[in-house]
Amino acid sequence: MRRSPLLFAAPLVLLAVLILILLWEAVRANVSPGAREVWPWRLQLLDMEALGSLLAVAAGAVLARAQYARTVRPYLGWRGSWTTGLLAGDAPVWRVGVLNGGQHIAVVESWDFRVVRRGDPDAGAAPWSDLSDAVATLTAHGLRAGKDFELVAFGKGFPLTGTAGYETVLAGAFSRRFVEEIDALHIRVRVTDVVGDSHERILDCVRGSRAALPASPDPP
Repeated sequence: MRRSPLLFAAPLVLLAVLILILLWEAVRANVSPGAREVWPWRLQLLDMEALGSLLAVAAGAVLARAQYARTVRPYLGWRGSWTTGLLAGDAPVWRVGVLNGGQHIAVVESWDFRVVRRGDPDAGAAPWSDLSDAVATLTAHGLRAGKDFELVAFGKGFPLTGTAGYETVLAGAFSRRFVEEIDALHIRVRVTDVVGDSHERILDCVRGSRAALPASPDPP
């Protein structure tokens, strides 16, 4: 998670400055009256009564912001299951959907893909790419869009509405051949919540598909 520089850092900086002023005034109050007549002890930054009020306001703002950020935080999740009717024909398809389980809208910042083909030595070295590059990688492997897979890209600014249920939004659909030939397909979702904080989740789209793979139909 990445905090909003303005809405998160600014109250903390203000609180830190006020604490430093408080320390200065506390030290200054304990020097002798004669010493307070010379620099730098002559420098009075704030009256202690006003300083106490400002500290209370700043601390309250920091705590309130933290509590509110926790309340509106999105909870990104995904779910995969075998179903039919999403690709050409009636063959079983591994459907992957994404949801925001929080109470408030989260806005998509970026939506990236990473394809790890079977036999690739280092999955972490595979680059992140946009939808067109991911489709090009898959088609170069011999997989066909619309028949072996369907990928959905959510553009920047797309709102993922918070839901109290478990209804997911389609992120991708994959055939039996796809899950047998592709080792992993990752989708990196980055969203911004209503207080400006960024949240990221990586969907491992093929995970669990092989364990729940339907049995092949018996030949006629």
